[in-house]
Amino acid sequence: MGTGAVTKLDARIGELPEGSLRRKVLESARRFKASWVDLGRMLAQVRREEAWREWGWSSFEEYCTKELFLRRATAEKLAMSYGFLEKHEPEMARARELRSAPPFEVIEVLSRAEAAGRMDESAWGEMRGGVLDGEAGKAEVSRKIAERFGPPPRPPQPDAEERVARIAGLARRLAEACEGERQVPTPLRRAARDLADALDRLAGD
Repeated sequence: MGTGAVTKLDARIGELPEGSLRRKVLESARRFKASWVDLGRMLAQVRREEAWREWGWSSFEEYCTKELFLRRATAEKLAMSYGFLEKHEPEMARARELRSAPPFEVIEVLSRAEAAGRMDESAWGEMRGGVLDGEAGKAEVSRKIAERFGPPPRPPQPDAEERVARIAGLARRLAEACEGERQVPTPLRRAARDLADALDRLAGD
């Protein structure tokens, strides 16, 4: 989180009533790097109660990106990681003293593995001590999961239509970039535009 985002968060925090949920979430975002469990807990509450609606945001993702300055992927990882901790270590997840919480990166690996069906209570029992003691880092946890459950499955390949649509999108962005660059000769700009048009038609068939 950059200095600019922190400054904006500070400004918003000062505008809200002390003790309100909205202010508490902003304060947790401010302390994010030192206290990911606290922010994960509050994000889970905001999403569960859909509090973002009454604060004027159209979605949970928009609230996270525009009010907390968190990328959507980061917010999702936080929510998943807190869910893992709440399920397997509820006392730690709900505790107010957070110094003993495992690193976010480690729990995030475990939560992703569980979501993919590559983590169970038995495996967690074997790794639990090292994770909670801080001895098992991200690389070691990933290795142990791979040893027990095999390598992670490859993501499904997009079908032919989706692949063509992606290529068409790339061609369109290239054509737009060429149009805005005077150093590109007119014939090349025209060729890029014609290629993008042809791929758009192909993708639309």
